[in-house]
Amino acid sequence: MNLKLILILVLSSLAVMFVAQNAAPVEIGFLFWQTSMSSALLIFFTLMTGFSLGWFLHSYLLHRKSRVQQGELVYLS
Repeated sequence: MNLKLILILVLSSLAVMFVAQNAAPVEIGFLFWQTSMSSALLIFFTLMTGFSLGWFLHSYLLHRKSRVQQGELVYLS
């Protein structure tokens, strides 16, 4: 069997077990807003938010670094 397929099957199995074990609803409150969702979904949304923020920050810093190297941006010190 292909190593990539085995890895996908193992990770998928772990994800299904994780969701099954963390299906209990949790109450989330922020300021005047409250909702209830499963803890697995909460962890997933938190992970995706962190991943997205990290990816956008990394892209922004690479873009800024390339502009500084081209002389388009000048640091004021």
